[in-house]
Amino acid sequence: MSRTLTIRLTDDIFEWLKKTSRRSGIPAGRIIREKLEQAKTDDQAKADDRDKPWMKLVGSVRGMSRDLSTRKGFSRK
Repeated sequence: MSRTLTIRLTDDIFEWLKKTSRRSGIPAGRIIREKLEQAKTDDQAKADDRDKPWMKLVGSVRGMSRDLSTRKGFSRK
C-alpha cells in the first residue's frame, strides 16, 4: 500500500533534487523514497548497535596473545 506525503523543501534541496532527477532520469519521488529507505536501513543498523553496547569494546584490549591457547604453561594435560 502506498501513501502520499506532502513536504516543504528548501530552495537548495529542491534544486538538487530537480538536477539529480534530470541528470539520472529517475523521478524525484523515487529518489526521495530510495533515500528514505537508506535512512531507515541505517537507523536499524544503529539500533542493532545500541542493543549490543559491548560491541564498542571489541578489539580494544591490547597486549594479550591473539590466541590464548598458544600461551605456554597453561594447558592441562
